[in-house]
Amino acid sequence: MDDDNETYILLLLSDSNLPTGSFVASSGLESYVKHGFSTSGSTTSTITFVQDSLGAYARSALPFVSDAHHIVESFKGNNDSNAEGAKGSLDQALRDLAALDDLYDTMTLNHVARRASKSQGVALLTLYSKGFSRPPSFSVFSDTEECDQNSHLSTLLDKIKLMARKEETHAHLPICWGALTSALGLSLERSQYLHLFLHARSLLSASVRLNDIGPYSAQQLLMHIVRPLVASETTRCKDLRSGQLEDTQLNFDETIHGPANTWPLGEILAARHDLQHSRIFNS
Repeated sequence: MDDDNETYILLLLSDSNLPTGSFVASSGLESYVKHGFSTSGSTTSTITFVQDSLGAYARSALPFVSDAHHIVESFKGNNDSNAEGAKGSLDQALRDLAALDDLYDTMTLNHVARRASKSQGVALLTLYSKGFSRPPSFSVFSDTEECDQNSHLSTLLDKIKLMARKEETHAHLPICWGALTSALGLSLERSQYLHLFLHARSLLSASVRLNDIGPYSAQQLLMHIVRPLVASETTRCKDLRSGQLEDTQLNFDETIHGPANTWPLGEILAARHDLQHSRIFNS
């Protein structure tokens, strides 16, 4: 995909109006504020939370984004015209994504984060099938090969969503994000960067709705603070992998190259979210 097309996809995915479920998630920020770790009106505590949350999320989620992206890229690269071979490729991709999903579910330590991740993951799959996939009526504007590719990808993502509804897999956010961005043709590097940017932006959006900072302060933080944080974490974690895929297992050291949870306080506060007397977010 050329730069113009990738830029256009980035603009579509960065739209805050996309129905992805992130609007009702604070990723532990509401609990952080309610437990007295934030001073109202102070951007310092908000920056501290964003920095810690972004660092922990990058280390735990980006390996799964990368591997899910790689699985779908491999699926796209399989041009087997034989029906049996195509089905085998589809089944293998589904098994690999489900195994990845199981590992992420195991490594997500609290029920609140798991619930939010699964909700947003399914929302992304629905977004692809209802908002990004090419409807049959548009086939006259595309060549046959492009239509076939879109059909194969739609089948893959629809089957993941169906498996999630049958509770055969979890459809966690990082796995679904990696699969979605690969299906749309976004490069892995841009997929990783955008995923972390959207995480940081959702934290600031939640902070505004909690009346912790104002909307102008949030934009200032996005402009001057968030960009270097996102760039730094993307660079630090871009080569991490889950260790689930065969081509990454050679010389794979899970303590160096694998996912990890690096912020225990954030996990504890997130797990206590449902214990709040009143709350406006689901996580």
